[in-house]
This record gives sequence, structure tokens and C-alpha cells, in this order.
Amino acid sequence: MGTINIILADDHVLVRDGIKSLLEDEENIQVIDEASNGKEALEVIAKNKPDILVVDIRMPEMNGIEVVKKLKSAPTDIKALVLSMHDSEEYVVQSIQAGADGYLLKGASKEEFIKALHTIAEGGKYFAGDVSSIIINNFVDGKPKKKDTTNTNEFNLTKREKQIMEQVLKGLSNKEIAEELKISKRTAEVHRFNLMKKLDVKNQIELVNKAQMHNLI
Repeated sequence: MGTINIILADDHVLVRDGIKSLLEDEENIQVIDEASNGKEALEVIAKNKPDILVVDIRMPEMNGIEVVKKLKSAPTDIKALVLSMHDSEEYVVQSIQAGADGYLLKGASKEEFIKALHTIAEGGKYFAGDVSSIIINNFVDGKPKKKDTTNTNEFNLTKREKQIMEQVLKGLSNKEIAEELKISKRTAEVHRFNLMKKLDVKNQIELVNKAQMHNLI
């Protein structure tokens, strides 16, 4: 194929500059534009129509998973490679469910990054070996494993707690949840604590996994 045109979406200028520097000697890969937040990423994509969007998860305005979900909700040939420092299960699973064509950790080598871009550009999928076990544990033949359909009311979640849970599943921090729902950060923290108590979990990963298992949202 010809030149692979990509757009970089990451809120850290140093990361974007590092990637551009990494790719400057690649004759058939070109960074045509970049964005510093999720909403800007969608605007830049609409304007430039790249082959691949390389997107971070944690960004202001709209996180990377939401960007991928919106990108894939409309008919498009644009591919999405999630490039993240997080190897946690909830991020990997949410990225795949959103429609990501690949998931690579920021600690990957240049060679693996180039390989991922070529694989995705040619219509394939690329998931780093570090996250392959997560995919195996959560998907069968590319489809989500069946989940427990326990009634939501078993946990007696309030309307506000369900709203908080929805934001948690998007990967938002307490501060971001507070901004999204127009509440204080302290209130968001209290609701998250109550959710963990009601679901009888000890950390963020267990909370997300149990919520997804019981179809709470």
C-alpha cells in the first residue's frame, strides 16, 4: 500500500513530539495532524480523513475510548490504535468493545509500533503480547463472553450511583466525573466509595469487572 497517514491524539506535547520523531525516517508513514484532547481529535479526523488514529486513553474533554466509540459508530474506513501506558483489564476490554483495531503500550519498541501500524493499515488487528491474556479471558472468537445477568436491583444502586458507575466505566477520574456531572470532587469520591462497598470490591479494576459482569449499566 501507499503512505499510511496517521493522526496523533495525546494531551502531552512531549509524547506527540516523541512519536513524530520516531516516525520521521519512515518513508511510508506520515503524521498529517495531531490533537491534544478527544473533541479536537474528532474535529481533526473529520477534516483530514487519516488512515489510522493513534489515540491515548486519558485525555481532557473526551477520553480515547469515547473517541474510538464515536469514530466507529459511523461508517468509516479509519482505523484506531490505542497507545496507552495502562495495561489494566478494564481499559483493554473497553477499547476492544469500542471498536479499537489495536492496543499497544507506550513502553513498546519502535519496531513493534511500526509493525502495529502496518498490520492495522492492512486490515488486521494488533494487540500487544502484554494484553493478549486479557483478551483471551474476556472474549471468545472475538465476541464478549456471556455475562451474569443478575438483576441490577440486587445491589440497590441509586440513580446517582448508576450515573457515577457509567462515568467510572468510561475510565474517568473523580475530578473528571465531578466536572461531567456538575458535582464536587468530594461527592464523586463518596459515591465511588459507596459503589465499591455495595459491590463488595477492593479496587477500581474489581469494581469495573463486577459492574460489567452484572450488566449494571
